[in-house]
Amino acid sequence: MYFIVIMGPAGSGKSLLTKALSEWMEDMELSVAKVNFDPAAESLPYVPDVDVRRYVRARDLMFEKGLGPNGALIASVDALINYIVEIREEIDELRANYVIVDLPGQLEIVAFRRLGPQIIKELVRGSKSVSLFLFDARLASSPSSAFSLLLLALSALYRIGLPQILTVNKIDLVIDKATYEKDPSRLKELIYVIRLFEDEYSCYELMTSQALINSDISVSLCESIKQIYSDVVAVSAKEGFGMDILYGAIQRVLAGGEDFLTEEPSGKL
Repeated sequence: MYFIVIMGPAGSGKSLLTKALSEWMEDMELSVAKVNFDPAAESLPYVPDVDVRRYVRARDLMFEKGLGPNGALIASVDALINYIVEIREEIDELRANYVIVDLPGQLEIVAFRRLGPQIIKELVRGSKSVSLFLFDARLASSPSSAFSLLLLALSALYRIGLPQILTVNKIDLVIDKATYEKDPSRLKELIYVIRLFEDEYSCYELMTSQALINSDISVSLCESIKQIYSDVVAVSAKEGFGMDILYGAIQRVLAGGEDFLTEEPSGKL
């Protein structure tokens, strides 16, 4: 069983990517289970196979404890530690080869609180796992915004401790599907975070775009990030393109590029 944990800032398109990626994988006749891990989700673009709202609902805690929306979300995510065994058992019973976990929109609730990393580690225990850190393509197009997101991704990498694939979502907002399919290299011109990994001078572009901390420190940090991350994947969850490239990147991490195809999923490696 392989786990794909989707994380990123609010509004980066995690739930829609869960839908698009699972549908693409199912079209390829792969066995997939979708897990909603957001106890505050009001609506989802997919039907979850496992839903933590069966155990904890943020809205219920708002009324029971007199909490505001943020406080209720924090309390509900923390409360999931009490149900993590049952949630994992539900997942195991599905006997899917791939499990896509859709994390809450407020990344800091899961990634930067004490119980968050513990909950995720317990959830994926004993299984090969990868995380997708999502960027909004519009933010990833600005050197200063992209660099801030890269630092956030790096923090999540160290806190969660799962291999991480940088994923720029919503590229349909900066390029249309026909243009992308004709010439994918155009993305490098439009999205800074992609250019960062392909252009030798991209770090200096960051330095000259805005005074960030100190120019030498900015370039040094930028070069360090390029050593930690080797690549970035671009997708549009809304339009459904780029899923094949994303799946390939996932497979390189999880199975060395080999497909996990089976007529009767065993749920085990």
